[in-house]
Amino acid sequence: MRYHLAPLFCRPWTLNGISSRLIESHYENNYGDALRRLNALTEELEALDPAAIPAHVLGRLKREESAALNSTLLHELYFASLGGDGRVVPPAMADALVRDFGSVDRWRREFMALATSLANDAGWAVLTYVPRDGRLINQTASDHRQSVAGGIPILAIDMYEHAYHLDFGANAQAYIAAFMRNIEWNAVQGRYEDATKVAPPRRLVQKQFGDVPAISVEEVAAMLEAGTPVQIIDARPRHYTTKSQDIMAGAVWRDPERIDEWIGELSKTEPVVTYCVYGFHIGCETAITLRKAGFDARYMAGGHYAWKAIKGPVKLLQ
Repeated sequence: MRYHLAPLFCRPWTLNGISSRLIESHYENNYGDALRRLNALTEELEALDPAAIPAHVLGRLKREESAALNSTLLHELYFASLGGDGRVVPPAMADALVRDFGSVDRWRREFMALATSLANDAGWAVLTYVPRDGRLINQTASDHRQSVAGGIPILAIDMYEHAYHLDFGANAQAYIAAFMRNIEWNAVQGRYEDATKVAPPRRLVQKQFGDVPAISVEEVAAMLEAGTPVQIIDARPRHYTTKSQDIMAGAVWRDPERIDEWIGELSKTEPVVTYCVYGFHIGCETAITLRKAGFDARYMAGGHYAWKAIKGPVKLLQ
């Protein structure tokens, strides 16, 4: 299995008191590194024979994989949490906070206190909805070691000593064998069926560009690696490229405001991929214009920074 990069959800230039530079670095380096580490661990695990390696090696790799997976999930949630007026809580959300915490202010104070408790340590403060209970809780997550964010467990074995010591002493293997003999698979299947009905996290939807085909950065990378002919247009606005130092390898920059001047340079026999900074407006609008002119054009979801987050090759922007 290979995990894929999620395009940046928030619009960095709209944030109050948080710079685009901070968001760009956080997304490209911290989130991107976690995703690459997760894929590397996944590939290593898939290539192993569990019966042929020491159990402690497998255990270490699975712990590292869990931490990397949680890191990517939490980063995606973090970016999706930004972009609004935090002072204004919509009525339905406020009602839920009042129901589960007593008041919005009570929730806010608890959440901030939890975040403060981590200031000299490491981890996350998270507001979590528990489907089983139909309620919200605040939680901390240290070093990405909590269970998978958003996960709904359907089968578990408690490996703390208190779960087996009275009956089995230090013989954990006997306890595990007994557990395996006593699994109620009908109940496990029932929980699985219930879990599949829970919708996944909502992805970025741009309704105004709903009819414009998109292509992921991974798909573009695969096209380039395979030598598939493709015309890649960097359509970042001039005011942005004057401050930038790099450009996607294989792309050419064209001023999106002067598309009529350079559209004749493109071939209609090869597909066109356009992108902007983050994959929002400009790349989409450029693709729309090209499609209206008869080109097979798509925009690259996530834009320039999604490409950099997967460590796609870049070159110096002349």
